[in-house]
Amino acid sequence: MPRYFIQLAYNGANYNGWQIQENTPNTIQEVLQSKLSLVFSETIDIVGCGRTDTGVHAKDYMAHFDSTKHNLHLPESNSVYKLNKILPQDIAIKSIKLVTDNANARFDAIERSYEYYLHQSKNPFLNDQSLYVFGTIDFDEMNKAASYLLTVTDFTSFSKVNTQTYTNNCTVSYAQWHCINEYEYVFKITANRFLRNMVRAIVGTLLDVGKHKISFDEFKTIIEQKNRSEAGMSVPAHALYLTNILYPEHLFND
Repeated sequence: MPRYFIQLAYNGANYNGWQIQENTPNTIQEVLQSKLSLVFSETIDIVGCGRTDTGVHAKDYMAHFDSTKHNLHLPESNSVYKLNKILPQDIAIKSIKLVTDNANARFDAIERSYEYYLHQSKNPFLNDQSLYVFGTIDFDEMNKAASYLLTVTDFTSFSKVNTQTYTNNCTVSYAQWHCINEYEYVFKITANRFLRNMVRAIVGTLLDVGKHKISFDEFKTIIEQKNRSEAGMSVPAHALYLTNILYPEHLFND
C-alpha cells in the first residue's frame, strides 16, 4: 500500500491543536482525516510530524498516510484541488508526495523550525497574529541569551511538566530575534526536536531578559536548575508558527 506525505498549512485559532482528543472533535487532525477519507472514498488514518497546541499555527506542516490508490501524488489526480475545495478556509493543502513505505512524518524529521512574532505599536491587524509588548526591550541582550541556547542540551526548564517524553535533550542549531520593521520583530528557532511548550517558555524567559527583569547570568542559571517554575511565563499561542520540517531526501519517491 503506497504511503504519502501530505504538506499543509493552517491557522490554529479555531482549533484545539493538531492531535485528536477524546473530549473534542475540533482538532486539525480530526478535520483533515475526515476530509481525506471522504475525498479518497476509504478510511484514512494520518500521523502528524508533531503536536501543536491550541491556537498555534503552521505555515508548513507534514503528515503521512497510507492509501490503496497509487496516483494521489500525480497532478492528474487533482488530489490537492479536491481536498482544498472541501476543507475549511483555515486549512490548506500544499502538496502530496509519494514516499518510501516506512517513511514516518514524526520520527524521520531531522529538523524543525518555529517563529514567534511580536509588535510594539498597537495594530488592529496584528492582534491575532503577533504579541503586543509595550515598553523598551533590549533585543541585543535577548540575542545574547538566545545564542546561549546553542550550547545547551537539557531543556527541562522550558518543558511542560509531567510529559511522557523519554528525554528533555534537544539540539538547537539556530535561535535569534530579527527586526521586521520599526515596530515588528520575529524570533526564529531551529532544533532537531522540541518539547511541549518549549518555544513559548523560551520566548517568555527571553522577554524577561529583554526587559532587564533577569540578567544573562540568571538566564543561564535558570537553564542549569532544570526547573520549569524558575523560567519565565509561557507567551500566548496565537503568535507562534511552525514554519519548516526537514527530512532526508531518500524518503521521497517522486
